[in-house]
Amino acid sequence: MYGLWKPRVLGAWRVPAAGPVILAVNHSHNVDGPMVMGVAPRPTHFLIKKEAFVGPLGPFLRGIGQLQVDRTTADRTAITDALAVLREGGVLGIFPEGTRGDGDFASLRAGLAYFAVRSGAPIVPVAVLGSTERNSRLIRQLPPLRSRVDVVFGDPFEAGDGSGRRTRKALDEATVRIQERLTAHLENARRLTGR
Repeated sequence: MYGLWKPRVLGAWRVPAAGPVILAVNHSHNVDGPMVMGVAPRPTHFLIKKEAFVGPLGPFLRGIGQLQVDRTTADRTAITDALAVLREGGVLGIFPEGTRGDGDFASLRAGLAYFAVRSGAPIVPVAVLGSTERNSRLIRQLPPLRSRVDVVFGDPFEAGDGSGRRTRKALDEATVRIQERLTAHLENARRLTGR
């Protein structure tokens, strides 16, 4: 990432040095996941749509520890694999909106709350800013080479209410709390970076 662009990483020290943690990343461009993988202070295992695991990219992604997920169904294998990463004290990366969009955390899916409440792992909000400002003239699907992309890590927080409940209502309440925290982090990151 540092060879292709000029990442400015802010707050990486907020990611706990050990133990399970979930990075909740906004997603507005294809480069957002690789950018976070490249600059995060700990190895990160992202849940990535199964459509990305085609051709030689499939074995490569699996080889670097990324997790394939079928977004059209409750993918039990992906759920089991993600919970195993957290159980082993690893870092799980999730795009909580489930797909690329405006990257504003406006429509969260329940997966993030499920993993956070089920595992008890803290969530670290991550804002990737600048990846969609302009397209490269050489490869239109990428930001211009050597352009600045900001990656801002926020303070870790617990998604649950402390009761240990895992009911549908508890997950819905956790999703609301998560969305408030992620939206506030994104606003703060925009102020901090001027983007």
